[in-house]
Amino acid sequence: MLVSIGYSACHWCHVMERESFEDPQTAEIMNRLFVNIKIDREERPDLDHIYMDAVQAIAGNGGWPLNVFLTPEGKPFYGGTYFPPVNMHNRPSWKSVLENISTAFREKRNEIEEQADNLTNHIAGSGFEIRVPEGEEVFTKEDVQVMYEQLMKTADLKNGGFGGAPKFPQTFSIRFLLQSYYYTGATEALYQACLSLDKMIYGGIYDQLGGGFARYSTDSEWLAPHFEKMLYDNALLVIALSEAFQLTQKPDYSKAIRETMNFVQNELYSKKGGFYSALDADSEGEEGKFYTWQKKEILDILGEEAKEFCAYYDVSDKGNWEGKNILRVTANGQRPTTNDLLTSKRKLLAVRAQRIRPQLDDKILLGWNALMITACCKAFAALGDENYRILAVKSMVFLEEKMKGQGIHYFIHSYNEESKNGGDKGYAGNIGNVKSNIPAFLDDYAYLIEAFIQLQEVTGEAQWLIRAKELTDWVIENFSEAETGYFYYTHEGQDDVIIRKREIYDGAIPSGNAVMASNLLYLGTVFDLNEWKRRAARNAGGLKDVIKRYPGSFGVWATVINGFTYPLYEVVLAGSHSEENHREFLKKAIPNRVFQLTSVTHPELPILRNKPVQGPSQFFLCRDYSCQQPVKEVSELIRLIKNS
Repeated sequence: MLVSIGYSACHWCHVMERESFEDPQTAEIMNRLFVNIKIDREERPDLDHIYMDAVQAIAGNGGWPLNVFLTPEGKPFYGGTYFPPVNMHNRPSWKSVLENISTAFREKRNEIEEQADNLTNHIAGSGFEIRVPEGEEVFTKEDVQVMYEQLMKTADLKNGGFGGAPKFPQTFSIRFLLQSYYYTGATEALYQACLSLDKMIYGGIYDQLGGGFARYSTDSEWLAPHFEKMLYDNALLVIALSEAFQLTQKPDYSKAIRETMNFVQNELYSKKGGFYSALDADSEGEEGKFYTWQKKEILDILGEEAKEFCAYYDVSDKGNWEGKNILRVTANGQRPTTNDLLTSKRKLLAVRAQRIRPQLDDKILLGWNALMITACCKAFAALGDENYRILAVKSMVFLEEKMKGQGIHYFIHSYNEESKNGGDKGYAGNIGNVKSNIPAFLDDYAYLIEAFIQLQEVTGEAQWLIRAKELTDWVIENFSEAETGYFYYTHEGQDDVIIRKREIYDGAIPSGNAVMASNLLYLGTVFDLNEWKRRAARNAGGLKDVIKRYPGSFGVWATVINGFTYPLYEVVLAGSHSEENHREFLKKAIPNRVFQLTSVTHPELPILRNKPVQGPSQFFLCRDYSCQQPVKEVSELIRLIKNS
């Protein structure tokens, strides 16, 4: 078997598709020698995880398109990423690879079967070493300080972010730095977090006209992205920006939140309640064509306004990228004093709207939608915009109506409305709701539970916490690894994968295991379930040593460890519901707390016991279910927290 794994917004996937898969001569060889299977990695991340590990073991690196050769049992024995149509750049041609693999499979079958078995065993045992703690795990501020110092060793102090090119947003690391500043007052932590966000907001990775972020930058200064825009990146960046705004009140962050939320609603929203997955990098077969400009175009559109606009957005005759201009704000860019930037941007947007648009990947993924719901809740908390709270609730209702099933399909992973693209387009198979047979994966459930928790905080409705608990019980029953207490990526009843993997490190999206640990800590506190809190502590503790060495790959875990290292507050807003107090509290940066309102009581929620449902609005600050005297104002609550 030959499996090619890619995704709709992947530039090189489309290049190889065009050069090889759609070439009649190459297709004839492929069809004659192999059973060819094309997989959307976003639709089947479980298979992508398995075969990506295989190719990384074979080639030392990975990426997409991911081309892997399998035995009839689905075991990998050879693979790679992009192969050109002819020999070039020290890469063999795709045709020669096909012929050589076919010959080897026929003539050396026993050796290949042995190689496939060894590789499969390696994949099953690969990953970071996990230490199963004995007894109660202890977390210290010294542990957290080591994580912070190790992370800062990789920080780019000039351009923001971490490491060199290609540069990814790494929002988990940014959020850890924001927490570090909150807990310790370390100004360099806040500086690096804000520098990273600032440079992205001002850079080419951010769409200066339409809002929203591309997936990553190909250079170290955030100028030239791969232009695909993914739902999950924009959700994660809204979350980080919201938390940064709560700490700093910096207007640039509120502006970026609003613009990114507008982009998501305008271009990735189904109007029925779900969010689509991505926009392609290419249009008319050219990467970035929709987003880039020649200076003459801008001069023709803006006339006298163009000079200051071009100076501010780094537009030149020769261009700043491959002879074209990506709009970005440079360090020496002075905001025009006489030119109305908003008016100029609207004029350019109107012209850009007439261009051929990048293709939309209109599948709706459960986990990414849940991340976006959390982003809506965080944006509402930071900015108080009611539209974001309404959007969050509407989207959750959509997920529960359209993606809820039963049995192994308790929730489904992927859902398609009627195709907006007129049929199958590359790696995105937009052919109606035929993907409903894909059961949801661990990260789908982990992000959904997190979204339930956030919905309760912004609405005050206890029903969301009850659903979070029910779903967590179900995940524990069907995804647990008994020996370690971690969670497998796939449901125990799923039988179409060669191995069940544990995903524990944070990649482009958070580790499902890390988010589940955070959920267990929060829900264990809310429902007074000590075993859940202990399980979260054991799982974080089992990775503590590797997190201290590689915090950039375990940013979510690092924030979980903060939750065990610093006081975890239980905050209740009791009495007759005060929307003003509710909103004011949500605007405050208090990372390590659970929050409930007594607008709805429930016997399963011990923190709410003996709290008034009627009467004056007041805050209770509690730890381990022991509460201080209530206070009426948010400012008084913050003072209590600081003094404790």
